[in-house]
Amino acid sequence: MNRTRNSELGYLKFRHVLAVLCAFAMIFTVAHTSSAELTLKANHDHIKIDFFYHGSSVSVKGTADPGADLVIKIASPDSNQALRKKGKMAGMLWMNVGQLEFEHIPSLYFLTSTRDLEEIITRDEMINQGIGYPALEKSAEITPIENEDEKDRWFGEFVKFKESSHLYNINSGNITVTEKDGRQNFYTLFDWPYQASPGQYTVTVYAVKDNKVTEKAEAKVLVEQVGIVKRLATMAKKNGAFYGIISILAALCAGFGVGMVFRKGGGAH
Repeated sequence: MNRTRNSELGYLKFRHVLAVLCAFAMIFTVAHTSSAELTLKANHDHIKIDFFYHGSSVSVKGTADPGADLVIKIASPDSNQALRKKGKMAGMLWMNVGQLEFEHIPSLYFLTSTRDLEEIITRDEMINQGIGYPALEKSAEITPIENEDEKDRWFGEFVKFKESSHLYNINSGNITVTEKDGRQNFYTLFDWPYQASPGQYTVTVYAVKDNKVTEKAEAKVLVEQVGIVKRLATMAKKNGAFYGIISILAALCAGFGVGMVFRKGGGAH
């Protein structure tokens, strides 16, 4: 009887030890998986707007699991923006006939991917993850409009305007990918437009497998005014009248200087 009881106790201890070993194995597996996380680093992540500023560049690099497609996005925080609406007056003249308000939409939006977005990710997943123009249109509110067809039309016009201003861009094939030590290294370079306003921008990289986002990582890019540009911007905000006087005097001095140059050269004949 005691021998049978000891056997049962031994079996229970064995099951307990086996359960502990399984738990440790699961913890080790999770730890091993997390060690292969997506990494991201944005170089030149502090852009300074000084007197000679005329745009810059931001490079993005990191590592990902091999075989994953990548989508890299840079975007400003959502804001409210306006677009003038043109139409014909009296059936003849094209004039501003109103203003459209765009809410919950970024002022800058750059996106690049290893392949065309439609090849690597579904439209529903784009919208869920905030990737691409379909996601922007879904979250944007445009007023005044009457129906979804009108929203599609004016959102398309808004994107065209932003692209012509070098503030929106979506492309593919501009990510360099190399494999090393069982990992996938990636690199891409964004041209930073001088039209981008000061503020903090978010860089996001998405790893995509089987049309789904499996991982993502984020970094920040800060754009700020420095030196005389910052002082003038502060002056314009806090003391508009004095800033206006300074601007007029600067314009008069510039005009006087140009006039002196032409006089010295003998003027026009």
